[in-house]
Amino acid sequence: MKEQYQDKLFVPGHRACPGCAMPIAVKAILKATGSNVILVSSTGCLEVSTSPYPYSAWGVPWVHSLFENAAAIATGVEAALKFRKREDVRVVVISGDGGTYDIGIGALSGMFERRHNILYICYNNEAYMNTGVQRSGATPYLAATMTTQVGKAELGNMLPKKNLPAIALAHGIPYVATASIAFPHDITRKVERALKIVGPKFIEIHAPCPVGWGFDTELSVEVARQGVLSGLIPLYETGPDIPLKVRTIRKPEPVESYLKLQGRFKHLFSRPDGEKWVAEIQTIADDNIKRLGLMSQPSSGG
Repeated sequence: MKEQYQDKLFVPGHRACPGCAMPIAVKAILKATGSNVILVSSTGCLEVSTSPYPYSAWGVPWVHSLFENAAAIATGVEAALKFRKREDVRVVVISGDGGTYDIGIGALSGMFERRHNILYICYNNEAYMNTGVQRSGATPYLAATMTTQVGKAELGNMLPKKNLPAIALAHGIPYVATASIAFPHDITRKVERALKIVGPKFIEIHAPCPVGWGFDTELSVEVARQGVLSGLIPLYETGPDIPLKVRTIRKPEPVESYLKLQGRFKHLFSRPDGEKWVAEIQTIADDNIKRLGLMSQPSSGG
């Protein structure tokens, strides 16, 4: 009965693309929140695929915000619950990287600064997928998108990926974590932990997109797993009073194994100087491994 009830929190029939990693993340999140939650989601893939009028995939209260103000809407929901003395209801934001890294970062910073008791979760598919695969602040170095195309002068996105978890930590909030759809139990555990903490919390979930990244739909979990094993997608949790805890890597995979699975990086393997650019991406992974101690810290499980 419990499993049947959990299945009704996010029902089949939504219109996410085949192979989309987002529903995996949502189900893992709702397994931790249960039904006593109010969700807020900005415009994006999650919104358009789960709420085409007059249908809805949601079995919990769900609010659609504008692209830029999911965090602000959530603070209003939290204030209303406080007024009604409903401290038992959790407030959770689930928003994409476009609405989090870029358009909504001002409202998110304000939520952090004012110390609202809200869990903000970003499902990160590393571009504006809903509107045609445009670059976002979460787009990786050298990835091709519709707005960072490959040509004589450009090799895709020439700018570094924004480190939003570090920006969240700089606000001094009590809990920050990263996760991946390759390890759904780890997502659920981190959401459960975050919900026990009073104050603003931030979790980023890496969620590969077959359409925007250019890989076969059955490879979503494998692509996510390779990202973690390479060190490009480090999984950790920390906070001012929480020692850094990471998911360790026994033997890091070369980033080439991850990049070759994706069409958005195919240009790197068809150029005479491609090895040079792949080596630059390898340096990013190596720095993550060294800086975060991915080969020396206790595993976070999952």
